[in-house]
Amino acid sequence: VDIPLNNKNPELRNPFIIPGIRNVKIESQLNPNYSFENFLEGDSNRLARSAGLAVASKPGGTSFNPLLIFGGVGLGKTHLAHAIGVDIKDKYPEKTVLYISAEKFTQQYIDSVKKNNRNDFIHFYQIIDVLIIDDVQFLSGKSGTQDVFFHIFNHLHQNGKQVILTSDKAPVDMQDIEQRLLSRFKWGLSAELQSPDFETRVSILKNKLYRDGVEMPEEIIEYVAKNIKSNIRELEGAIISLIAQSSFNKKEITIDLAKQVVEKFVKNTKREVSIDYIQKVVSDYFQMDIDTLQSKTRKRHIVQARQLAMFFAKKLTKASLASIGSQIGKRDHATVLHACKTVDNLTSTDKQFRKYVEDLSKKLSV
Repeated sequence: VDIPLNNKNPELRNPFIIPGIRNVKIESQLNPNYSFENFLEGDSNRLARSAGLAVASKPGGTSFNPLLIFGGVGLGKTHLAHAIGVDIKDKYPEKTVLYISAEKFTQQYIDSVKKNNRNDFIHFYQIIDVLIIDDVQFLSGKSGTQDVFFHIFNHLHQNGKQVILTSDKAPVDMQDIEQRLLSRFKWGLSAELQSPDFETRVSILKNKLYRDGVEMPEEIIEYVAKNIKSNIRELEGAIISLIAQSSFNKKEITIDLAKQVVEKFVKNTKREVSIDYIQKVVSDYFQMDIDTLQSKTRKRHIVQARQLAMFFAKKLTKASLASIGSQIGKRDHATVLHACKTVDNLTSTDKQFRKYVEDLSKKLSV
């Protein structure tokens, strides 16, 4: 049977639509403080920002679908994703925009399976016009969630809806994500956010000070920008700390005060590493959850991840071997000692393992 193309209400023909779901008002979960206005452009983010603006002007109508924004911690992925959503809501108030973390999406899916309403979950996501999923690498190894996301993605894409994803790594570096999903991530544009260069760091600081109504001498702004290079979050954190020190202690902001704050800040970001944080970084790197890292399993890749967590805990914290062992899966001090020796041996004999150590050292800013 031929279906006339001028059907004004295709939803009526969809046998899966839940009655009344179209009338549900969906809160976007967007943060209006994250805007394009305060996402400053520089060489490190120009492609991602420009693509974001293009998508915001014409959601679902550009070749950037999906738009995947990837990069390290604190470089603005979440900010840019929100900014795109906020801009779309401004330009197209009637569009349904939803921001959600991959972790929350996974939890919702698990709940829907438990409550036996998986179809309702799928239909809910299929009526979204602009779906923004943050930290999509979290789907690694979660085959059920990947499967359901695959179907939702296909439906949205085929219907000209916009999908925006953020990740801490490029599709090519994602492990334990199904090939059919990765190939779809590559359909649109993958845009990297890199660490900002000196000029961009200065602009970011000036913009923050202007928004906060604070004046600061140029040389101090440049000093902070020159010495904190890692990411934007730390850069802004240092300037907040500097303003706080100045106002609490009723001190003028001088270059000496800036040196003290920056020195403490740089030291602290290196020194203040907890065993919990190490386990989180290691488990994220190997794309497993912390429970798996701490489990009794003898699977080689999990054992190695656990040994690396113990090695870095010994290296970066003042905790005793017994304390490290008890926090990382209730092991004893002998296990920790053995783990550290194994890591040392493998670092000198196994090229791939050495890369793990180097990557994790960078992530933990050793």
